[in-house]
Amino acid sequence: MREQITAALKQATLAQEKRRMSTLRLITAAIKDRDIAARGSGQDGVSDEEILQILAKMIKQRLESAQTYEEAGRLDLSSQEREEIEIISSFLPRQLSEAEMDDACRKVVQEAGAAGLKDMGKCMAALKERYPGQMDFGKASKLVKDILAG
Repeated sequence: MREQITAALKQATLAQEKRRMSTLRLITAAIKDRDIAARGSGQDGVSDEEILQILAKMIKQRLESAQTYEEAGRLDLSSQEREEIEIISSFLPRQLSEAEMDDACRKVVQEAGAAGLKDMGKCMAALKERYPGQMDFGKASKLVKDILAG
């Protein structure tokens, strides 16, 4: 993932794509911050899975900002946030559709033998392990909760 992001940054710099360059620099900075924090705990750096989590968090932040800007009537800033979302999303694996996410949640609940809400953590851990960066785990959590509640 790191090499892919670095290559994209070099390409954006050569093409002078300012929005893409600034977004890729933000991604690189977020990864470096996490690397520094990881060094304190004895790791060399963050894994690709953790990079996917960083990217997902960045998208979530931008979605919230875009909504806030739209509510405030600042469509110019909202469109900037949405452009950044597209750039960041290009590094994530294909996102599962609503139906695929529902199927995945049901399958995990069934395989885990989950009987109630007390098994929610086990189900979510399995989903995060199997589908890193491929779904919105906030929505997945709600789906799992609904499935377990019956």
